[in-house]
Amino acid sequence: MTGLLGPAQLRELADRLGVRPTKQRGQNFVVDANTIRRIVTAAGLDPADVVLEVGPGLGSLTLGLLPACRHVHTVEVDPVLAAALPETVHGWAPEYADRFTGHLADALTLSELPEPAPTALVANLPYNVAVPVVLHLLAVVPTLRHGLVMVQQEVADRLTAGPGSRVYGVPSAKLAWYAQARPAGRVPRTVFWPAPNVDSGLVAFARREPPAGPARTAVFAVVDAAFGQRRKMLRTALAGWAGGAARAEALLDIAGVPAQARAESLTIEQFAAIAAAATTAAEGTTQ
Repeated sequence: MTGLLGPAQLRELADRLGVRPTKQRGQNFVVDANTIRRIVTAAGLDPADVVLEVGPGLGSLTLGLLPACRHVHTVEVDPVLAAALPETVHGWAPEYADRFTGHLADALTLSELPEPAPTALVANLPYNVAVPVVLHLLAVVPTLRHGLVMVQQEVADRLTAGPGSRVYGVPSAKLAWYAQARPAGRVPRTVFWPAPNVDSGLVAFARREPPAGPARTAVFAVVDAAFGQRRKMLRTALAGWAGGAARAEALLDIAGVPAQARAESLTIEQFAAIAAAATTAAEGTTQ
């Protein structure tokens, strides 16, 4: 692995750029080289992988990723940090500079990237946008096959929770549409500058085929409606979405899902079955 930025080098670079981490952008920079090595190892990268890194900040993780893969695309919304990163790469890892492409962009509005197409998402994600960024990128970058993201520990627990878990919810179900996710370890707050108020967690995922049947938007509408009233039975929770409690119960019966069940007990396949039942019923009424 190439030379990595330590605490002193990171602070010196930040001072030179006039950068002060802001809560608004969820900026917490990793200042521990061993944590960078741990993330790169846990990502399980193949030398042929093309990595998409969101929020590279001062470049700590970028420098760790470059020797481990074919190419790294970084997406940074802060113009000062985005402009400085190529210089950091050329200064600290000149032998890998041809593997790097930086983009000044908002990951939440990203729609495409130039070749080579990313195959892995590896990132220390800003806490305030972690879930929408992961879901958006899986939706718009179909070449992503796997990834490892560092997020707030509470978010990591939600993303990797399964049906029946107390923290299973909308993020868990929607990520399950795209991928199989698992927890990949905890990261103490002490490895960041500035140190956040909570610890972080690593989430690893591998893309899978989505459930057969209706479109993602239709399934996600059911997920949103069901968890919108998660403490209520599905017959009631889905009444607004279905057009009444009786119709919701009929669709649940068609889908083979108990009307007395609650959202937190359903798999993504069961949510898809409910959406499929609604689609079939709608088609039947228009014929």
